[in-house]
Amino acid sequence: MGETTGFLKWSRITAKRRPVATRLHDWLEVYEPFDRETLKQQAGRCMDCGIPFCNNGCPLGNLIPDWNDLVYREHWHDAIERLHATNNFPEFTGRLCPAPCEASCVLGINQDPVTIKQVEVEIIDRAWAEGWVEPVMPSVKTGKRVAVVGSGPAGLAAAQQLTRAGHDVVVFERADRIGGLLRYGIPEFKMEKRHLDRRLAQMRAEGTEFRVNANVGVNVSVDEMRAFDAVVLAGGATAARDLPIPGRELSGIHQAMEYLPIGNKVQQGDIPAPTITAEGKRVVIIGGGDTGADCLGTAHRQGAKSVHQFEIMPRPPESRAPTNPWPTYSNIFRVSSAHEEGGERVYSVNTERFVGNAAGNVSGLVAHEVEMKDGRFEKVEGSDFELPCEIVFLAMGFVGPEKAGLLDGLGVEYDQRGNVARDTSFMTNVDGVFACGDMGRGQSLIVWAIAEGRACAAGVDKMLMGDSQLAVPIEPTARPLL
Repeated sequence: MGETTGFLKWSRITAKRRPVATRLHDWLEVYEPFDRETLKQQAGRCMDCGIPFCNNGCPLGNLIPDWNDLVYREHWHDAIERLHATNNFPEFTGRLCPAPCEASCVLGINQDPVTIKQVEVEIIDRAWAEGWVEPVMPSVKTGKRVAVVGSGPAGLAAAQQLTRAGHDVVVFERADRIGGLLRYGIPEFKMEKRHLDRRLAQMRAEGTEFRVNANVGVNVSVDEMRAFDAVVLAGGATAARDLPIPGRELSGIHQAMEYLPIGNKVQQGDIPAPTITAEGKRVVIIGGGDTGADCLGTAHRQGAKSVHQFEIMPRPPESRAPTNPWPTYSNIFRVSSAHEEGGERVYSVNTERFVGNAAGNVSGLVAHEVEMKDGRFEKVEGSDFELPCEIVFLAMGFVGPEKAGLLDGLGVEYDQRGNVARDTSFMTNVDGVFACGDMGRGQSLIVWAIAEGRACAAGVDKMLMGDSQLAVPIEPTARPLL
């Protein structure tokens, strides 16, 4: 423990966001550089607890007190070694994870928790800057071939672990670029794609093969998968939840994942201008989660006239409720960078129907307030209102994986929630076919996807070789605190 009284001497300090007026004119990440000496103090706030609950709060089991201490002592190279021991992609989690580890921090019982996420991202950014992140080559080649279907965080984690174990890994991605939701679901202002591209370069150097525009079950046959010694299904939970109410057929109503990839394609130079844009329009986003916030930030940068974000749940409290104790993830009111940039957040509201004009375009919606009674939402009488809008984004989450084609073609079974069923080694009912990430777990967090990818890789390696030295951070039966 570097500073025994650090948590008494220093208060929690997080990274500052660039001024709203500045960042709305570009698509760069919203945070300013973090002062190195301040970071050292933040790492020094770690209490070196007898039982570090942050380890358990993190699905990856990150060795958080270890690398906090190493950063405080300025042993940066050792810190990245400790971080990479449990996390393949800390540059992703350090930017995108909601940090359940911080919610589990022992200091957070009665003070502000340690800025774990900030320390994590500074470690990996320093490592890249210093040239410490190099290809990790397998010491032996096994001759076994593994197909990974899907190139999101779960698929990439599984692929990297299996490649390093000596297997020949081919990643199949149906989109035109590798990365899954990291590429096309996360706006540039949350994570610039250069972070993804340099990690993919490392994986290619290690020997992982990537194939794009390869939609297994459509333009790549399911039978081709049977030629591999093992198959990892990591295609995510991409079936979006819809809103089947009157007027849904009107033009101008889009799923979030119809909208967000277009913004990223523009930033990558693949298309000159967005084919779906909020410019000059009154926008309504239905769904109050992270995906809705991503739509919000994108609409701001496109020049929306106004934005309302609807959420059917009530507004979270400012601090933990008695039913939400430490060390569970704190369900409190949070303000993301996109919310800071503008727009109106509307809670406890349900949309009844969409209104259209003579041209068949959405021109508004009719909604009402709701309240929870006996576990059900009930309409608040007399609360009806109509809100004009020219474009609507549905950001209500996902209901599971797409079953037609690949999954049904392989003959995998599903659990009660409609996800791909698997055993404790992550294998499905089909011999040699494994499933990890949202495809097997259901819609979840990036940190869970990476953890599942790592654990699944260990299951595959053990099946192929009889034993495995790969880490197993979780089992598929584990349920998240978040």
